[in-house]
Amino acid sequence: MTSVTLIGTRLAEEGTEFVYQGASPACEGCPYREQCLNLTEDVRYRVTNVRNSGTLECAVHDTGVTAVDVEPTSVRATVPSTSAYAGSTAQLEGPCPHTDCPSHPYCEPMGAEFDTSYTIREVIGDPPHDFCMLDRDLTLVELDSNESE
Repeated sequence: MTSVTLIGTRLAEEGTEFVYQGASPACEGCPYREQCLNLTEDVRYRVTNVRNSGTLECAVHDTGVTAVDVEPTSVRATVPSTSAYAGSTAQLEGPCPHTDCPSHPYCEPMGAEFDTSYTIREVIGDPPHDFCMLDRDLTLVELDSNESE
């Protein structure tokens, strides 16, 4: 479902993805709060259209904000291989301290939370690592957004 929101001009490009983090303390008293703070926190969005609306001043974004259309988007993540089937539900395996592992961004992806079930949209295949230091059997998948429509 498409929503119109305001985002920083540096992010305002079709295809840009971001995880909405909610209000900043600098948003207090801003006249554009309702237009900016209208997304669901911790959901990953993709910019689908940049509107020709001009730029508004913003206390958070140094180059201002502009209007864009966004849609909730999927999250690429690793899940236990035993539950990695398109259409099934899965949860992230859990935190991983090995931040230098090439799979770490998929084991702790922005836009997905531990202890939450997600529907698997697509199975991608093997994760980027050669060896899991936690001895987990993982598969790389595309998870549907849990954004309620």
